[in-house]
Amino acid sequence: MRSIGHFIGGKEVKGTSGRTADVFEPMTGDVQAKVALASKAEVRAAVENAKAAQGEWAATNPQRRARVMMRFVELVQRDYDKLAELLAREHGKTVPDAKGDIQRGLEVAEFACGIPHLMKGEYTEGAGPGIDIYSMRQPLGVVAGITPFNFPAMIPMWKFAPAIACGNAFILKPSERDPGVPMKLAELMIEAGLPAGILNVVNGDKEAVDAILDDPDVKAIGFVGSTPIAQYIYERAAQTGKRCQCFGGAKNHAIIMPDADMDQAVDALIGAGYGSAGERCMAVSVAVPVGKTTADRLMEKLIPRVESLKIGTSVDPSADYGPLVTREAVEKVKSYIDIGVKEGATLAVDGRGFKMQGYENGFYLGGSLFDNVTKDMRIYKEEIFGPVLSVVRAKDYHEALALPSDHDYGNGVAIFTRDGDAARDFAAKVNVGMVGVNVPIPVPIAYYTFGGWKKSGFGDLNQHGPDSVRFYTKTKTVTSRWPSGVKDGAEFSIPTMK
Repeated sequence: MRSIGHFIGGKEVKGTSGRTADVFEPMTGDVQAKVALASKAEVRAAVENAKAAQGEWAATNPQRRARVMMRFVELVQRDYDKLAELLAREHGKTVPDAKGDIQRGLEVAEFACGIPHLMKGEYTEGAGPGIDIYSMRQPLGVVAGITPFNFPAMIPMWKFAPAIACGNAFILKPSERDPGVPMKLAELMIEAGLPAGILNVVNGDKEAVDAILDDPDVKAIGFVGSTPIAQYIYERAAQTGKRCQCFGGAKNHAIIMPDADMDQAVDALIGAGYGSAGERCMAVSVAVPVGKTTADRLMEKLIPRVESLKIGTSVDPSADYGPLVTREAVEKVKSYIDIGVKEGATLAVDGRGFKMQGYENGFYLGGSLFDNVTKDMRIYKEEIFGPVLSVVRAKDYHEALALPSDHDYGNGVAIFTRDGDAARDFAAKVNVGMVGVNVPIPVPIAYYTFGGWKKSGFGDLNQHGPDSVRFYTKTKTVTSRWPSGVKDGAEFSIPTMK
């Protein structure tokens, strides 16, 4: 059985805490590895290692830092298939889905290759008599990322690629459920020419998280996970004066207007609602058809599609989705389906009884579909994080607009329509951070920023794009004047540019 330690000082090291966690293979239910859980002392050792290496890395010019990132991109592409299979076997998502996970992370690494341009400051000549003003962006020092199980390649790269390109050293605390790919990414960064100590991976649980939060040498933290933990990390980081961006849960709506292409909308709901077994923060979990006729047409097409979903192993190329990440995750989703039935929603398709022939111990769950869900129900208010789609019927456009706008979460939303005026009005007015127009999963490309509103996001700056450079750097502004032999005498009032 594999033993997974930590990655500190440019190499994998064994854990010394004596504590481990099981890493399962979700499609069989078997334990495939033991991962070390870091102690506070181990986290501190990683931070000290990072701190010792960071100064020289920050002094390396941005073009040379970019070359390391370029080489890293090449190496990930070289090992694409191996990484995807490892990811699929630890997480449960299918291999094609795992490849998408890697690719979306890689695109941010590609964006970070432009760091020589992205870190350029501003300059004003002659801002005052003989006075020039310029600004520069400088790295923060040691920064950290705490990343979730559902995207073990993408989100670590979203965090460490721009941070390292900006000249910081990085501490990554990935999910202990699927740590294999983050460890491999660290190895590839070293192979790409990154100095030892600039990227360290500490595997662990809450003890490691709290050690990162309380360490005085960690200057900034990025987090993705559930909302309660996001809020906990944001508040605790703020108390210690750290810069922090935390992204939490979601309840993403898809508005289906009467004029929508219904086949396109159904395809979108099936893929965005059930892909990756619904274990995505951008999964569409609520469909909002506008008007009874639209709702009836939608249900007529949705039910047979959900019933015919092909659930398979992670390595089955024909599977629509694979198993969930753990048995506890399966039981949690089942409990929400039970709650929905008790609350009075119509369970049009029940996936609770699904069994995978030959893989009876795997963490599988069939697709479920609720109709007649109302906004006072828990299955509408709370994030289920599984293959469950809820249909909330809206009388008109204004009621449909209000549903995502008034919800506690504000991560993503989509509208399906042929009406440009309706789409434009919706995009402008909806109280949600990311909007799709006939696009079910509106994850922006790497050179735009990703982030939700309300309880989906805590902090002023988003992930990747220009915000990532702002988050991982601090701005220094210099006002300079070179003496010209003219003596102005002492001035006792505040300087101005009269």
